[in-house]
Amino acid sequence: MNTDAVKLLQGRYCNSLTEYSRFVTREVTIGDVPMGANNPIRIQSMTTTDTMDTIGTVEQSIRMVDAGCEYVRITAPSIKEAQNLAEIKKQLRQRGYNVPLVADIHFTPNAAEVAARIVEKVRVNPGNYADKKKFDQIDYTDLEYQGELDRIYKKFAPLVKVCKEYGTAMRIGTNHGSLSDRIMSRYGDTPQGMVESAMEFMRMCETLNFYNLVISMKSSNPQVMVQAYRLLVETMVAEGMNYPLHLGVTEAGDGEDGRIKSAVGIGTLLEDGLGDTVRVSLTEEPEAEAPVAIELVKRYTERSKNSKVESQNFGSENSTLNTYNSALTIHNPYEYKKRHTYEANAFIGGHMVPRVVVDLSAKNLKDPAVLKDAGYIYSPLLDKYNMAEQSVDFVYLADALPSFTFPSNLKQLYNYSTWQKLADKTNCHPVFSLAEYISADADRSSKLNLVRIQHSDIESDEFGSLPFDNSLVLVLETTALHGMADQRSFFFKLEELGLEVPVIVKRSYEFGVMSNELEDENSLKTQNSQLVTKLQLYASTDLGALLVDGFGDGIWIDAPELPANVVTSTAFGILQATRSRISKTEYISCPSCGRTLFDLMVTTQMIRSRTSHLKGLKIGIMGCIVNGPGEMADADYGYVGSGTDKITLYRGKEAVKKNISAANALDELIGIIKDDGNWVEQEQA
Repeated sequence: MNTDAVKLLQGRYCNSLTEYSRFVTREVTIGDVPMGANNPIRIQSMTTTDTMDTIGTVEQSIRMVDAGCEYVRITAPSIKEAQNLAEIKKQLRQRGYNVPLVADIHFTPNAAEVAARIVEKVRVNPGNYADKKKFDQIDYTDLEYQGELDRIYKKFAPLVKVCKEYGTAMRIGTNHGSLSDRIMSRYGDTPQGMVESAMEFMRMCETLNFYNLVISMKSSNPQVMVQAYRLLVETMVAEGMNYPLHLGVTEAGDGEDGRIKSAVGIGTLLEDGLGDTVRVSLTEEPEAEAPVAIELVKRYTERSKNSKVESQNFGSENSTLNTYNSALTIHNPYEYKKRHTYEANAFIGGHMVPRVVVDLSAKNLKDPAVLKDAGYIYSPLLDKYNMAEQSVDFVYLADALPSFTFPSNLKQLYNYSTWQKLADKTNCHPVFSLAEYISADADRSSKLNLVRIQHSDIESDEFGSLPFDNSLVLVLETTALHGMADQRSFFFKLEELGLEVPVIVKRSYEFGVMSNELEDENSLKTQNSQLVTKLQLYASTDLGALLVDGFGDGIWIDAPELPANVVTSTAFGILQATRSRISKTEYISCPSCGRTLFDLMVTTQMIRSRTSHLKGLKIGIMGCIVNGPGEMADADYGYVGSGTDKITLYRGKEAVKKNISAANALDELIGIIKDDGNWVEQEQA
């Protein structure tokens, strides 16, 4: 790596905080599909079949490639599976599929050495390649710690030599859930521990003059994952490294939850120009993952063409470098800290959870049933509203006047000119333009005054004239192509000015109208599903990237062409994924692979059907023990495959019931939750 580039990037994790600029990494050869440097961001996924099922694995691999996968990863838990990779590869080539194959290795160095002679890339987990995990706390002296590294080197060096001989690439893939006791004892359960776990192996590779490396820092918690990748880049640069990055949120889950959580983690890093390959880990068929990853990545293909910062010249623009350095003096990107704001009307800001705004201005405001999309269920018989778990805090009505009474805890937002004319302003608040708010005759009598603003306004005289009292809330909008960075810069400026005003972050999306006119019902369903997925991915990236850094006291997703209930669900999903506001049960479920000991999709849905009302609980569902124990430390309860028809149940990281029958496992899990006093009946919930 260029020494000037290293010098300029010291203490930094990306090229620019204000303009899109892809961090250029070393090119790594993986079959005929190179990664890194100026190559496209690659798409990949992993098979879920038994690796010994050659035909099944070949067929599934073909479906994955046809869906857009550029690499196919296959588990090799022992030597026999590693050896069978040769037959799988042979049959794929015979059928005209030259996709590079990646062997996924845990615990078995001997299988890795066999696989490295067959496939184009091997993935090793530094947490379990030569270490065991017993959750032991060990107080190492520096000499003893070095002795452990020497022991690992002896186990690891043979694989590196095989990779060098056969031209095989390697991914050093750290998992938050499988950090070794050695790393945990010295660095704790931290992003720093994740980074050091990989760096130890990377340094060994460089000692052996092996550089065909790809690195990953995966976690089921997007916040931890983002911090770890950022710290990895900073650490690599400090040591003169720039290896390609494999991005992924592990155990993301299924459906809406899996897509939103993945986008929060992966999208946040893509926004800063990080990432050379993407794998979206969904508890679904693997061919469902590639389209999601492709949708995430394609935003940056066009954006890179409009980049104002040359990625080959790190920090070459002084203004960019100065902005970056200034931002880092007021914000630490490696740890979470919510921006401090005052409480406006004891409702938004301060210690309050982020609020949700939904636009109902185009809906039928003559029927109280319309509020169902905002999480308020109207009962005509009782003439009252019931709140759902995901009930919004504000509805924006613009200039539309409803003909029914709203629930008392739902606040209505109107354009200022319309709000002025309201006879009854109870729970009604104005949304001003900046000019309206600072005018001499402005009526600022509302307990909450929302003012629309853009980043560019902060340098204006009008902004300087704002009366910052405890009723003022800013609604931050953007029209910039690189909108997240534009809005983030606004928060940096607020911090610099010492302004503690609460901010609602608003993003607007136009994807096209959901159709009801296609003759083919499947085509209609597919088209509408694609529009919903696009909203989930884009909004989760744009808003989630700010929330994981503690920016934003509320979110407002404007997507007028999509149903309001989709917008509401997406907003709460983003808050859940960033752990800013919990509104439902969280499932940490792995995407399945050849090691999985039960049907993960069926099991996940079965567990969800009986526990989805347990708001705030985190339940881990793992197909095998590879990441189970560590990920359980981030979950309240866990359901982990431990053998054929055998399940081990966890309370946190403690295995409380081992090898019980799968037929009884869910009832046993619910029993543990009840014993702990954390169960409520669905009717009560």
